[in-house]
Amino acid sequence: MPFPPRLAHLATRAVVVARLGPTYATAHRVDAEEASQRLSAALKGPLLTSLLEATWTQMLGRTKRLKEEGLLEKVATTLAERPLRPGRVAPLTPGWSAFLILVDLEVGTASDAARRVMESDEGRRRAAAGLTEVAGFLAQELTRGK
Repeated sequence: MPFPPRLAHLATRAVVVARLGPTYATAHRVDAEEASQRLSAALKGPLLTSLLEATWTQMLGRTKRLKEEGLLEKVATTLAERPLRPGRVAPLTPGWSAFLILVDLEVGTASDAARRVMESDEGRRRAAAGLTEVAGFLAQELTRGK
C-alpha cells in the first residue's frame, strides 16, 4: 500500500535513523554515530520506501478511530518537539535480526554467507516478516506522542 507523501516529509530518513539507531547500535555493539552512519547509508535506497510503506500499513491497522489525516497529525505532533529523539532499544527477535541483515547487505558489511541466505526463499520470507516487525516498532515510535 502506498503511503501518503506527507508521511515521508514527517518521517524523514534522519528521523527513521534516529528511531532505529539505538537498536542497531546495541545489536552490532557499535557506537551511536557508527550506527547512524550505517543506517543512513542503507536507507538511501529502496529500503526506506519499503519501510515507510510497511509502517503506514501498520499504523492504519492499529487505529480504528483515526482516519489518514488524523494519523498524520498524530505523527506530526509526536515529532514536533524532538524529531530526532532516539528511539527505544527493541528486543532482538528473529524478525529484527533479518531486518538488520538487510541493512548490513545494503551497507556492504554483511558476509557472502548472509547474502546467500537472504537470497533464498526462506531468507526472503524472513526479510519480509522482519520488515513488518520493524515497521510495527517504527509505527509505535512515530505515534506515541500526545
